[in-house]
Amino acid sequence: MGFCMDDKLNEECGVFGIYGRPKAAESAYMGLYALQHRGQESAGIASTNSTEIYMHKGLGLVWSVFADPAAMPGLKGHAAIGHNRYSTKGSGTLCNAQPIVVECKAGTIALVHNGTLTNASELRRHMQDDGSIFQSSSDSELVLHLIARSKMDTPADMIKDAIKKIQGSYCFIFLTQDRMIAVRDPLGFRPLSLGRLGNAYVVASESCAFDIIGAEYIRPVEPGEMVVIDKDGMSSHIFEDSPKKAFCIFEHIYFSRPDSLIFGEKVDKVRRRLGKRLAEESPCEADIVISVPDSGNTAALGYAQRSGLKYEIGLIRNHYIGRTFIAPHQDSRRLDVKVKLNPVSGVIKDKSVVLVDDSIVRGTTMRQIVRLLRDKGAREVHVRISSPPITSPCYYGIDISEKKELIAGSKSISEIRSYLHADSLAYLSIEGLLSTVQDPHNYCRACFTGEYPARVPLGFDKLGF
Repeated sequence: MGFCMDDKLNEECGVFGIYGRPKAAESAYMGLYALQHRGQESAGIASTNSTEIYMHKGLGLVWSVFADPAAMPGLKGHAAIGHNRYSTKGSGTLCNAQPIVVECKAGTIALVHNGTLTNASELRRHMQDDGSIFQSSSDSELVLHLIARSKMDTPADMIKDAIKKIQGSYCFIFLTQDRMIAVRDPLGFRPLSLGRLGNAYVVASESCAFDIIGAEYIRPVEPGEMVVIDKDGMSSHIFEDSPKKAFCIFEHIYFSRPDSLIFGEKVDKVRRRLGKRLAEESPCEADIVISVPDSGNTAALGYAQRSGLKYEIGLIRNHYIGRTFIAPHQDSRRLDVKVKLNPVSGVIKDKSVVLVDDSIVRGTTMRQIVRLLRDKGAREVHVRISSPPITSPCYYGIDISEKKELIAGSKSISEIRSYLHADSLAYLSIEGLLSTVQDPHNYCRACFTGEYPARVPLGFDKLGF
């Protein structure tokens, strides 16, 4: 039995790359540390000194993977790419950890990937029928096979040729012995930022990875753009124009760190606007506002500011319990939440509480949190969610592949409220959600509407955006 706080939308992955910096792997390590929230199953770094590509990766958090004193000195060179993994495709085993490094006619190439390829199963089946042998179940490995098969001459052209054959969401960073290449899919599902550190260029899933190494944010890698960085500097190539965009709205709701700049907006400010709009749409007569830490903190602040209710810290989170926590006996399901969250009795006793969180996936954790608050003396518990009900699976990098995993996929809001044993339950409307971002037409909201902006895996053919 895994730790029940995984009743959340799970992060996809985090990628980081730096070119032109002595001891580049050390900067990559720090960048991955800042991106740890995007994946906790495995971590890895590949580096180059223009002669060889070196690699170290393993299962676990960044600090544990690189705890061996010999790991970092072995990653030589002025360029490095790194990866934190949460497995949206492929199991969480070492063979699926990234970077992935291969030898082909273009030389040695390392790859890191954030996203999900929606035509991966067809590509894999076709290649296996044609004689290809795969070492992992990760869809990222497919891209390296496509690169190796390309008839083009240069690594950049081989990569461009390969990505024309893939569909879905992707941010890739490739490392060869003499250059680093970053690519973002034409719809721009996942964020990818470009920065500078002195004479070095930096690429990362989120801008918070720049702050930790003192790099300056320049701009996003644009949808459909390939950025090539080598000893002569940086060049940009648009490999595919797209008339529409499909930015993942959950990057603002939950995935990204509040201190990041994502899709041109500061995450903290968007989340505050989410909370304020939620208060306007679903006010509540209550004594205090509290959040489910840490995911609901900023939206709860916004709710309190707009409603005029007092914001209190009513739940304390134990940050030292990770995803690998396993209860020692199977009858301890209620213990799981108690291990991670502890109510502050003096704050909630005899109070009518507004409990704010970013989303409800299966509902099991929220049900237990409501029970905890009541057990500690809360008079009323009113649940407010700063996103609409999640009713449909995501095929673009979020770990929800079946509608039956989603409580809102089969139950009404009234039925969910009854299941949670809450005094009231309200979600933010889709219109309210989109009002909090600058360009609402650029965002994917398929998990709320079931209308998908790009192809989904075979068997799921409801399209439209």
